[in-house]
Amino acid sequence: MSVQREYPVAPLVGTAAAVFNDAGEVLLVQRGKPPNVGMWGLPGGLLDVGERLAAGAAREVREECGVVVEIRELVGVFEPIIRDGDGRVRYHYVVVDYWARYLSGEVRAADDAADARWVVLDELDGLPMPAETRSVVRRAFALWQADGRNKKRDADNAEKAD
Repeated sequence: MSVQREYPVAPLVGTAAAVFNDAGEVLLVQRGKPPNVGMWGLPGGLLDVGERLAAGAAREVREECGVVVEIRELVGVFEPIIRDGDGRVRYHYVVVDYWARYLSGEVRAADDAADARWVVLDELDGLPMPAETRSVVRRAFALWQADGRNKKRDADNAEKAD
């Protein structure tokens, strides 16, 4: 089924993921199609009918970047609304953002991505991307760090119990 992305009759629901590898780098894609062609962002896309949000995020990462991820916690909701010169709504999305851990696969740009790569957080400000995307990545990174600390603490406690 084809969805009318441009000048939609209703907001379109999408999902995306801030994926982190063990080094703390985030997986970003360069958009190959409107809106935001050439801009960097999180891998994601529209939800399929009957698909759960987390499953959609994992599918989109796999389709756009060729990697398998474990979807973790909800990070936020991004609501891009882009109007044309006459003020009409040209694009309207509601995107639910998660953070995820990289599990396997070689990163490659596929589907509608022009490029895909791991990026260290210090490089975020040098890439063309919406400010909201930077904010989501930073919030997700904090959750990734906290999760790593919790895993280390749990492993230490299990070792002490033995």
